[in-house]
Amino acid sequence: MSQSVVPSLQKTLTPLGLWAIAVGLVISGEYFGWNLGWAEAGPVGLLVATLVVTVLYITFILSFTELTTAIPQAGGPFAYAHRALGPLGGLVAGYATLVEFLLAPPAIALALGSYGHFLHPRVPVLGTAVGCYVVFTIINLLGIKESARFSLVVTVLAVAELLVFMGVLAPHFRMANFLAHPVPLQLTGVLAALPFAIWFYLAIEGVAMVAEEVKDPRRTLPLGYGYGLSTLVLLALGVMVLTGGATDWRRLSHLDYPLPEALALVLGKDSPLTKFFASIGLFGLVASFHGTIIGYSRQVFALARGGYLPGFLARLNGRGAPHWALVAGGGVGLLALLTGTTAQVIILSVLGALVMYIVSLVSLFVLRRREPALARPFAVPGYPLVPLVALVLALVSLGALVYSNLLLSGIFLAGLLVSMMLYRLLGRGKA
Repeated sequence: MSQSVVPSLQKTLTPLGLWAIAVGLVISGEYFGWNLGWAEAGPVGLLVATLVVTVLYITFILSFTELTTAIPQAGGPFAYAHRALGPLGGLVAGYATLVEFLLAPPAIALALGSYGHFLHPRVPVLGTAVGCYVVFTIINLLGIKESARFSLVVTVLAVAELLVFMGVLAPHFRMANFLAHPVPLQLTGVLAALPFAIWFYLAIEGVAMVAEEVKDPRRTLPLGYGYGLSTLVLLALGVMVLTGGATDWRRLSHLDYPLPEALALVLGKDSPLTKFFASIGLFGLVASFHGTIIGYSRQVFALARGGYLPGFLARLNGRGAPHWALVAGGGVGLLALLTGTTAQVIILSVLGALVMYIVSLVSLFVLRRREPALARPFAVPGYPLVPLVALVLALVSLGALVYSNLLLSGIFLAGLLVSMMLYRLLGRGKA
């Protein structure tokens, strides 16, 4: 590809489309994954972890919005770190973001397969997960405008479904259920539950990956982040508390389909409402699966455009979609499906997210000092306290995650070291 022609993405996203992508990226976290934290800390411990993580995400997104509006590029964290910390900083941020966004979809795909298996036991979990990759890669090849329309429909349905779910469970909530079978509230348990609490919000920062495709990004991006995070906080706390208080939480703490199972325990598995919920529950998983595919394809595209990955991955098809980036990311996801469990994939994805958060926050401080004249349509309120709180919480969460998962952390670090070696061998990025 000629270096004189720099591929660029089309600006088509509106505030409503951005909200749909922001919520859609994350909303599967309300459907599954978080409940695995009950096995580590019980309902009370997971609630404490979730409140801490909610503070982390509020402070982080306020800080991250400043970066996204000041540098609205498809690379997102890679672009911010490259500008603030140089090529090596860009590499670390890009690697961490890729791990997060490439490994979140396999976990969601497995959950899609599990939900399908819950409805129809003859449906194979793995076969369904593979089929999801094929179908949604094809949808994304149609272009961002069509992808955003699809995201809007499934996200609205997913949000509506969670509201219905909370309405159905609310009359069955008993504080005695929530406090039953208590797990001692200890720091080790809360720390072990952190990655599953983070799963409630993981990937909302993926909005930055489509910043280059947003109309009037300096106005639209803060709205997308703000409304999206507000929606997710309400859904996360409502779903977790009501589910934990409606039945025996221990029966849900190892499942990939906790919500329909909770309804089955409360209403009966043969209840029409249980079957209906499980059927439309797929919309929440579909919304996130689709959104994370958008996210990883834009990150692969940006890294290739910057010279960190092979150049052909930055090519666009006739509809403006990064087709080779979509295919390559899908290939990595399919490999992850065959080699990891849901919990392992979630932990690796969260590792990538936390490293990216830390690098992005450091970049914010560096850019504030080095480029005070940089146009900042949205300035983080309470600077420097707000980003400092986010940075401290991210560092504590990363330390706890590494301590509890030494082997997976070693795999993550080995991948980063290999990426650095390849970067040195193949030459510096041109971005």
